[in-house]
Amino acid sequence: MGHDPAVSVLSVNGDGPRDAALAAFEALAASRRTSLRVDRDREVPSELIDRLCAVAQWAPNHHKTWPLRFAAFTGEGRYRLGRAIADALAASGVDDTAKLEKFRVKYGRSPVVLVVGSAPGDSPKRTAENRDGAAAGVQNLLLAATAAGLASFWSSGAEPADAVVSEMCHWEQGTTMVAVIYLGWPVAEVPAPERPAPRIVHVGA
Repeated sequence: MGHDPAVSVLSVNGDGPRDAALAAFEALAASRRTSLRVDRDREVPSELIDRLCAVAQWAPNHHKTWPLRFAAFTGEGRYRLGRAIADALAASGVDDTAKLEKFRVKYGRSPVVLVVGSAPGDSPKRTAENRDGAAAGVQNLLLAATAAGLASFWSSGAEPADAVVSEMCHWEQGTTMVAVIYLGWPVAEVPAPERPAPRIVHVGA
């Protein structure tokens, strides 16, 4: 698959196999798409979900607190998740009926909805660092899903529903949702979006 010249990695001189490995990873990262064009009825094996979560666990994690938490929702569980979030939003004061109704049904758009949480730390700083590590894990997971042939869509959670979702997922109190990821087998191609060149400052001696 072709790359956007603005963000492509230049070939480096040196070890051929390492350059090839870098090019392969570049191609994988560039091929990842955010897409909900998936087969809603085709099952994603639980073994594959477990494998993706294991890849996420290899993300860097400051002080080795291992904050990542996962919960996979399939079947009717997807709608239970939506209803729980909608009810929590309504209880928090959200009165947009259309928005609440959308939450109740929208997780049925893919065969698997993977909720990723970040466990709290022992200080505000550590909690923030945990969330950074969890977000890095999500990117690992999305790239692994792409390598497995899956389409993915990273959706944000809803902060007023953190406590309800944590209880539903049997997570520690204070765990926050970092991502609600739709996963499924793609049924259509999604064009590559334009991306700007990275803004880099090189500082020498």
